[in-house]
Amino acid sequence: QVQLVESGGGLVQAGGSLRLSCAASGSIFSFEEMNWYRQATGKQREFVATVTTSGRTWYSDSVKGRFTISRDNAKNTLHLQMNSLKPEDTAVYYCNAHSTKLAPYNYWGQGTQVTVSP
Repeated sequence: QVQLVESGGGLVQAGGSLRLSCAASGSIFSFEEMNWYRQATGKQREFVATVTTSGRTWYSDSVKGRFTISRDNAKNTLHLQMNSLKPEDTAVYYCNAHSTKLAPYNYWGQGTQVTVSP
């Protein structure tokens, strides 16, 4: 069904910014919740941020105040604006979405690498 593809990752110095995007091949209208997760090498995948259809957001304490999640239903895209990046933000960032009506109900992108140098 819907495919999710992340983009915007790259190499940036500490204190810099990156804007990640997640493009859906179909409508994201049915996704009640969309999220960003990240996974650093040798570590488990962790939650980063959530945005609901109503625009409510939640953030991991580690990124609160630095990252901003947003969604554009008209363009079927999810974004993550990352400012004041730190080396500990280095990870593969994954787009994720949940739908209670569209099987398989839980969707994942392939990930985009973010590397923050000291």
